[in-house]
Amino acid sequence: MEYCPHSLALKIKEEAFSLGFDACGIAKAGKLNGMELLLSEWLGQGNHGEMTYLENHFEKRLNPSLLVEGAKSVVVVALNYLPDIGTQTQKKYVVSKYAYGMDYHRVLKGKLRKLEQLLKEWNPLHRGRIFVDSAPVMEKVWAVRAGLGWIGKNTCLIIPGKGSFFFLGELITNIELSADMGFEAENCGNCTRCFDACPTGALAAPGKLITPRCISYLTIELKGKIPHEYRDGRLKGRIFGCDICQDACPHNRFAQPAAEPLFKPGQDFLTWPDSKWENLSREDFEKHFVKAKSAISRIGFEKFRDNIEFVRTDQSR
Repeated sequence: MEYCPHSLALKIKEEAFSLGFDACGIAKAGKLNGMELLLSEWLGQGNHGEMTYLENHFEKRLNPSLLVEGAKSVVVVALNYLPDIGTQTQKKYVVSKYAYGMDYHRVLKGKLRKLEQLLKEWNPLHRGRIFVDSAPVMEKVWAVRAGLGWIGKNTCLIIPGKGSFFFLGELITNIELSADMGFEAENCGNCTRCFDACPTGALAAPGKLITPRCISYLTIELKGKIPHEYRDGRLKGRIFGCDICQDACPHNRFAQPAAEPLFKPGQDFLTWPDSKWENLSREDFEKHFVKAKSAISRIGFEKFRDNIEFVRTDQSR
């Protein structure tokens, strides 16, 4: 079947923006040879903590052709999640901005499925898969290769003029598309604000995260209770995730509120008094987080309750 890689790439981008994505770029699929040693060293040093799943499928993380046979193109999209309301930073119990609305996995996958369906209509030879933070895909590396932005010193993807409050998703296809120029600049310069702001010292070097020290890891990925060594006020009220390094980043002064309605807070937990958090019941958790399809539901009631108790006792010392 005859088709124009350039025209099809333009159609994909146009539709991506119509679906509400804030950025879209395309990279040529191929093995990420330059990442093999970096990934191996990072894992070897135990920087992934209890997230042992990151050790699995090592080759798949480096080669999209092992995820999609005959992969030729990687379409990368970004979706803004910055809330258009004030943050909780002055409250005793703080939830990361990305969890104010519906779980982003659901939102991005829904939009990507629509985009992929159109690609199938435009070119029936398409065979591929969509990914949203749930498979061995090095999404930030592909975002750089697709020209969206650069990976900042805090390990977040930073989009020029827009900041870093974005979710990423990928559509890997066997269709050859015109690729964008990779983003080559690194615009952090001598800035160390994210390093200086991180209260747990999780940022060991530019672009290197010691995950077991990260507040997001401690409050989400760590299966057990938060270690007592952090009972010194360093969590700063965080009970789910953390935005401290992003809030400190000067590039986020350009960030605009998200337009996606599903990311707007659908519940009233942002205005809860301290007593509501401290007496959170399983029924409340089911009502406000599970039924609301919140990302918070993924850690379960026990973990969330333990996080709240940790902050409660930490701040009462």
